[in-house]
Amino acid sequence: MPRAWITAFLRTPLHLNKVIARSSCSLIPGEPTAPCLKTEIPGPNSKRLFKEMNCIQQAGTVQFFANYDKSLGNYIVDADENVILDLYMQIATMPLGYNHPAMLEVFCDKHNLHALVNRPALGVYPSEDWPRKLRDVLLNVSPRLPHVTTMMCGACSNENAFKQCFMAYRNRERCPPGSFTEEEKTSCMTNCPPGSPDLTILSFQNAFHGRTLATLSATHSKAIHKLDMVAFKWPMARFPQYCYPLDEFKCKNSEEDEKCLAQVEDILCQYKKGNRPVAGIIIEPIQSEGGNNEASPCFFQKLQKLAKQYGAGLIIDEVQTGCGASGKMWCHEHFNLECPPDIVTFAKKMQISGYFHTEEMTAKETYRIFNTWMGDPGKVLLLEAILKVIQKDNLLCLVQKTGQKLKCGLLELEREFCFLLDSTRGIGTLLAVNCTTPQLRDEVLKCLKQKGIQCGGSGTRSIRLRPALILQEQHADIFLDRFRSVLQCIK
Repeated sequence: MPRAWITAFLRTPLHLNKVIARSSCSLIPGEPTAPCLKTEIPGPNSKRLFKEMNCIQQAGTVQFFANYDKSLGNYIVDADENVILDLYMQIATMPLGYNHPAMLEVFCDKHNLHALVNRPALGVYPSEDWPRKLRDVLLNVSPRLPHVTTMMCGACSNENAFKQCFMAYRNRERCPPGSFTEEEKTSCMTNCPPGSPDLTILSFQNAFHGRTLATLSATHSKAIHKLDMVAFKWPMARFPQYCYPLDEFKCKNSEEDEKCLAQVEDILCQYKKGNRPVAGIIIEPIQSEGGNNEASPCFFQKLQKLAKQYGAGLIIDEVQTGCGASGKMWCHEHFNLECPPDIVTFAKKMQISGYFHTEEMTAKETYRIFNTWMGDPGKVLLLEAILKVIQKDNLLCLVQKTGQKLKCGLLELEREFCFLLDSTRGIGTLLAVNCTTPQLRDEVLKCLKQKGIQCGGSGTRSIRLRPALILQEQHADIFLDRFRSVLQCIK
């Protein structure tokens, strides 16, 4: 691809990259009305700080350094005072954007401050109000599952969800349940059967479930994540790869669903025959890191039936898709499953990490699911404030409205620049569009940043949106206007 257009674009005076924002009423008092750039990104201060940090810690992933005192709402301010409209939000982790008043007030409360600074080991010394917080905050938004286990991060949540599946599977095989033989107790200490059984977890092509050792065995998005890592020889199935637009390829995409489900059933059958049964199936409602790939409600409904038929726990990984970004609290709620999944993992926008689960998936013996902190009470306090704002400001409806505006705008750009873009897709604001080549995608993201727009990449050629729940239609207009101007430069 010629690079002349990118050179010309970067030489455009930065003040010409501004647009006049539509008149609007922001949900965050004092929020900027539009991006405003003073330097290129990264600017001189970010470049200086990069050199300083890189001497201490590998910093190759750093895009720019931020000023979190000045960042507000949907806008992040960098170390060079560039004001950037952020539609990526710390990799999908900021539900209310930057410095929301409700969040800033949380630790003004002295009791909440004590919960933060004393950081209890929740598995052994929880505070006296911890059971109430679990019930009133976390179980209050549970996807119809009766239990919750808190953890430290998304990967940690998925890792322990695997353990729950293994324990539940073996518990069903024992008679009576919960009785361990001396042989099992001895053999597990040397990593041998029967105490360390040869059970497996089924995951999907392009999946991302974390970077800890077991979750890496279920992660298949980028080689750089997995190189040199010892891996469990667990099965992987195809995730549906759809043709777009969906309404024009219903039959073809339905056939794709059936092919993928047939492969899942074949794996479940063959691994059971080979004495390496699948104890759990883990899947994202929308594959995020691996390309923002979606599958139909019918696919998920049939997958759940297969899991039940073969005695495998179904784990829905909502680490990136949960907490309202789909227009529902949980993305899998769009699938109309006949009953809840066995486990739903969460993190990111939820602030605290962990998983909801059925009674069957509950560990019956103490210390089987345990670590020093078992989560962070300070994060539950932040989540409590977030959930109140979601309800008060009706943010799930806002996500649906803004998401529709964004999706329609992306489809319009796809029609206008059909030689550059394709396959607009997603639910709510969990949206993505493909560029025709990986190189073009990378250049477009770079140019968007120079116009004051922060987005993310996904898969090999997708541009991924992961904005805050407070993103409004005027923010969508700014993004779409600047995206169009970038595409026009390429044209």
